[in-house]
Amino acid sequence: MTDCQMVSSDFTEEEKMEIESIKTYKKDLLDDIQKLKMEIDNVMAEILNFESAEENKTIEKSKRFSNGKKKFNMDPKKGISYLVENKLLDEGPQSIAEFLYKEEGLNKTAIGEFLGEREELHLKTLKAFVDLHEFSDLNLVQALRQFLWSFRLPGEAQKIDRMMEAFATRYCDCNTHVFQSTDTCYILSFAIIMLNTSLHNPNVKDKTTLERFISMNRGINNGEDLPNDLLSKLYESIRNEPFKIPEDDGNDLTHTFFNPDREGWLLKLGGRVKTWKRRWFILTDNCLYYFEFTTDKEPRGIIPLENLCVREVPYARKQYCLELYNPNSRGQKIKACKTETDGRVVEGKHQSYTICASTAEERDSWIEAIRASITKDPFYDLVSVRKKKVINQAPQD
Repeated sequence: MTDCQMVSSDFTEEEKMEIESIKTYKKDLLDDIQKLKMEIDNVMAEILNFESAEENKTIEKSKRFSNGKKKFNMDPKKGISYLVENKLLDEGPQSIAEFLYKEEGLNKTAIGEFLGEREELHLKTLKAFVDLHEFSDLNLVQALRQFLWSFRLPGEAQKIDRMMEAFATRYCDCNTHVFQSTDTCYILSFAIIMLNTSLHNPNVKDKTTLERFISMNRGINNGEDLPNDLLSKLYESIRNEPFKIPEDDGNDLTHTFFNPDREGWLLKLGGRVKTWKRRWFILTDNCLYYFEFTTDKEPRGIIPLENLCVREVPYARKQYCLELYNPNSRGQKIKACKTETDGRVVEGKHQSYTICASTAEERDSWIEAIRASITKDPFYDLVSVRKKKVINQAPQD
C-alpha cells in the first residue's frame, strides 16, 4: 500500500467526495486562469496593434501635413485645397488665417500671394489674418514692422491696395484716437514704406529729408496736418532702423527683396556665349535682378532699367521673347553688372538683353511690368488717388 492509499483509506466516503470536488474545482479554476491569461494576452496584442495603427496614422498625417505645406509654398491655392481635402485644415477663413499666421515653415511670398487674391474666401481670410495682429498702443511704424514681417507684400498694385486697406482698418480699430480716418492711416503707411526705400535702398540717390517727409503728408488727416512731432518720431524710427524683410521659412524662395513688382523663372541669352540659361528674375526699384537659384542671397546680375526700353522680339527656335535695349545708344554695352563664378563683380557684356518666357501671356506680363517700373511707381499712384479722395472730402471753410 502507498502512503496516498493509506491516507485515503482513513477518509470517509463523504470526505473522499469532498476532496474530489475540491480537485475538480481546482482544475476548473486553473483552466479559467489559463483562459483569462489568453484573453489578457489577446487584449494586450489588440492594444499594441491599435497603438501602432494610431502611431502610423499620426506619422502619415504628419507626412501629409508637411506635404501640404510644401505644396502651399509652390502653389498657395493648391496647397490650401490639398490640406482641406485631406481634412488637415478646416475650409473656413479663420482656420486658414490661423494656419498662415502661426504655422512655421511657410513661404512668406506664398502667404502674400494667397492673401492678396480678390475672391471672397481670400478677402475673408485676409481680414481674419489681419485681425490676428494686435496693434493696440503701438505707433504706426511699430505696427507696420509687425505686419510686414508676417508675409511679403506682392507686387501688384491692386493686391497691395487691399492688404494695406485691411491693415489701416485694423490699426484704427486698435487705436481709435490716433487718426481721424482709415484713409489717413493708409496714406501715412505708404509714405513710411516709401521713406524706408528712400533712406535705405542704395539705388535711391535722392534721400528723403524730414522736411520733405512732413511736407508730403500735409493735409492727409481729413484736410488737416498731422502733428510734426508724430511725423518726426516716425521718420527717426525708420532712419535708425529699416524694416526687417522676412526670410522665406519654406526655403523655396528665400529672397531678401522687398515688394518686388514681378518675379519668376525666365531664360536669358548669354552675352559672349550665345546659350540660354534659366535664371530667377526679380523686378524691383527700377532694376531687373537675376539669380542662378531662388535661394541665392546675391544676384548673378543687375540690369538698371534707367534709359532702357523693352519690346517683344522674334527669335529663331525660341518663342515668347522680349528684348531690353537702349534706343539712344545702339551698339554700345548696356550699363549693367554681373558676378563671375569666382565672386568678382564685372561689367556686363550685353548691347541688349534677350529674355525668353514660357508663354505669350507671361512674356506680355513681363513687358507690361518692366514698362510700368521704368515709367512710374505704383505706390505713388495708390497714394495720390487716396490723397485726392481725402482732400476732396475734407470740409471746406
